[in-house]
Amino acid sequence: MSDPVLDLRDIRKSYGTSEALAGISLAMQEGEFVGLLGPNGAGKSTMFQIIAGLFAPDAGSVRLFGLDHASNGPRILARLGVVFQARSVDLDISVVANLRFHGRLFGLSGSDLAGRIEALCTRFNLDDLRNRPVRTLSGGQQRRVEIARALINEPDLLIMDEPSAGLDASSRRDLVSHVRDLARTEKVAVLWATHLVDEVGDADRIVIIDHGRIRANDTPAALLDETDAEDLTDVYERILQRRPGDAEPG
Repeated sequence: MSDPVLDLRDIRKSYGTSEALAGISLAMQEGEFVGLLGPNGAGKSTMFQIIAGLFAPDAGSVRLFGLDHASNGPRILARLGVVFQARSVDLDISVVANLRFHGRLFGLSGSDLAGRIEALCTRFNLDDLRNRPVRTLSGGQQRRVEIARALINEPDLLIMDEPSAGLDASSRRDLVSHVRDLARTEKVAVLWATHLVDEVGDADRIVIIDHGRIRANDTPAALLDETDAEDLTDVYERILQRRPGDAEPG
């Protein structure tokens, strides 16, 4: 078997006396869609910042595609797509200008870059919006631009931190569908962090994190069976009610 696209082992991170991550381990394979559930402050964003190489862990091992950030940062970033919770596109330039600028950061140019922009605009229903300033788009449309931008380098791993924040229910469903399709058809591994259980009901695996610890890591069906819950919302609530020292599934 090839190296996992993501392999976190016993990751710890503290800010002063506050422990954000208390020894988490998580591995993902090509094409997996993994839902990362947890309440606000559970450690999801810190995990994403470490995966993206923005912060180094205090302890533990972080490997992407079999590589570590310390000596292979550029090679990792070339294969990684990131969508953070906060908006990061330039609101005052067009959709195409955003995609073109980001593509050039990866050394893309000419017909190769133009072809990728064309394909992404079509995939994410941005053709009619391509020349509009991003500021004039709806929240759901802006999110689609951010995802398209994160995919300009054709990443093998896409990490998304609360990507549906601020979107209405219809836009959230469309966004989940777009990204789930990427995992199925393009074999992109997707780590989708959220506190909304319905967004990851169709995930290959669900990971539940709370107080910097992974409390569950298994398929939706296995978690339903293990907790004897009625649905995934019930699974989530039951696992969060456990004491941290209780046995974990997965």
